[in-house]
Parts: sequence; C-alpha cells; structure tokens
Amino acid sequence: MGNTVHFRLARADDLPSLIGIDSVAADDPRRAGLLQQWVAARHCHLLLLDARVAAYGVLHHHFFDSGFIEMLMVGKEFRRRGLGKALLQHLVSRCERPRLFTSTNASNAPMHALLARNGFIASGQIDNLDPGDPEKVLFRDLAGAAQPAV
Repeated sequence: MGNTVHFRLARADDLPSLIGIDSVAADDPRRAGLLQQWVAARHCHLLLLDARVAAYGVLHHHFFDSGFIEMLMVGKEFRRRGLGKALLQHLVSRCERPRLFTSTNASNAPMHALLARNGFIASGQIDNLDPGDPEKVLFRDLAGAAQPAV
C-alpha cells in the first residue's frame, strides 16, 4: 500500500463520503438509507487512506448470535491495492463471537478469492435475492486454535 491506513467507526458526517465510494448508494436511496442506519448503529467501519474514506465494512452480531459482515465496499478508485484485505482483517479482529459469516453473489469472483485467502469456507446458498445470481454464504471459525496465514 505505501500510504497511511487508519480504521475507525463511521460518523454521520462521513455519510457523503460513504455514498461517494459506494457503487450503489449514489443511485439507490435505499442503500443510502441503509448506510445511515449502519452508521447510527455503530456497525460501519471505515478504512481511511491518507485521511480519505477509501472503503467501509459493516459488521454486526445479530446473525444467529454470530458475527456477520454485511457489506465490504472499496471505492472504485482505491481497488486492487490490498485495501479489501486490510479491511477484512480489521473486521475479523473486531468480531465479538467465535463464528463469523458473510455472503456475496456467486458472480463476485474477486470477493470469493479474497474470502478464501482469508480463511473463509463455503457455508450455503441463498436463492432469489438477485435473479440468476445466488448469494453464497461463507464462514470462518474464529475459535479454532490455528488460523490460516494471510
């Protein structure tokens, strides 16, 4: 990376920057509303690169009393720099439960590769969210004695 990376919880005044890097929120008021809810609930973690919002992740603990990464978004101009990995590792370190889940579309090959490199394994599928593109659920055991090297 070579730049200064900093993590912190998002605040209400970060919403314009969050919407700016989110590939959906600028055109979908529902996503912008979700961002507002995630920030208010203190579930939204920012990755700042040289003090600029470059990525965000949403981690909560109300998925069957397990951790769940609901969203991991890296701004388009910041991709392919290892920021997704850094943010994922940050979220893993903040998980308060021994089991952590996430999900992504079957078609999202870069996210599947990132998750596999970071110890996540397949855990199921949800159909009918996005027509023709099932949601794949992935899992990582955080209670295990040894975690894969990343």
